[in-house]
Amino acid sequence: MDRERIIQLFFFGFLAVVAYELFVLIEPFLVPVAWAILLAFVAHPALIALDRLVHRRSLSAVILTIAIALGVILPAIWLSGRLVNEAHTLYTQVSGMVDDGGLSQARDWASHSEFIAAINRRLGSHGIKLEEEIPKRAVQAAQVASEYVARSLTSAARNVVVAVLDFGIILMTFFYLLRDGEGYFRGLRDLTPLHEEDKAAVYQTLSATLSAVMRGMMLTALLQGVLIGLGYLLSGVPYWAFLAILTAGGGLLPIGGTAVIWVPATLYLAYTAGLAHAVTLFIWCVICVAVIDNFLKPLAMRGGTGLPTLALFFGIAGGLEAYGPIGLFLGPAIVSVFAALLRVYRKTYGNTPDEAA
Repeated sequence: MDRERIIQLFFFGFLAVVAYELFVLIEPFLVPVAWAILLAFVAHPALIALDRLVHRRSLSAVILTIAIALGVILPAIWLSGRLVNEAHTLYTQVSGMVDDGGLSQARDWASHSEFIAAINRRLGSHGIKLEEEIPKRAVQAAQVASEYVARSLTSAARNVVVAVLDFGIILMTFFYLLRDGEGYFRGLRDLTPLHEEDKAAVYQTLSATLSAVMRGMMLTALLQGVLIGLGYLLSGVPYWAFLAILTAGGGLLPIGGTAVIWVPATLYLAYTAGLAHAVTLFIWCVICVAVIDNFLKPLAMRGGTGLPTLALFFGIAGGLEAYGPIGLFLGPAIVSVFAALLRVYRKTYGNTPDEAA
């Protein structure tokens, strides 16, 4: 083995070791960095437009970073205040119901209900009295809830601190990616050992995929918020505009989606306005979600990725399973880049029957 070969082996071996150690260093911050990359990708056109007016890249990046920070912090403060007010209102209503004998009325209603009476008779045959068990279980449930809240306070405080730190990392990374991201992109592209046309195919595919996924997610979440919010308004759900905003935000969640908002709203409507109104709202929400998720979202995403719907589905589902919420974007990106690399391989190394002859 000649000396040049030994040098090459040492270099690539040493590079692999250092790359692994670098991965260990940045692994705790991969998720906030990935979110910062996605935000910078989405905000890059706005940066270009703003830079034409300001003519200073750093100042433009600072303005957009502050806008993103305020766009997250101010709604979070507003939502927190709304939740506190709603919790206080709920507490007042429950207290008033207790003071007015509302629980006794509910128990009297249950005792005259044929369905409850049938259950009570069935339980009585086993030595269980429903009128005695309900207060007992209610007290036990309250005790369990209180103990759970007490145990969760430390964990909740720690999660808040972690969320704040992650948000700070996202903002810092976002600023530097806006300011210097184009240079990072060119450097990464220059390091890629492919022909120029092959590099263009891979990186253009990646860019188109991220654009399509972001566009599809934002568009479908907005449509779901508007249409389901319209259902809230027509069915008489209180605070319908506030709930519509929460529903649109829920549309971005990988698990639960908009149902985390409209299902409780439907249950509340069943309690206050009757079963007919609740069923109508339920059917409307199911139709909106089904049509948008199964038809509009794949069309919006597929238009930029060039991937079949099945491949896009497995990219999203597999990404969520492997990487969590960030996999919603990483999954389709990995699938699209793999498809682009297959096209490069077929063009560069694949031989058609005519060429082989």
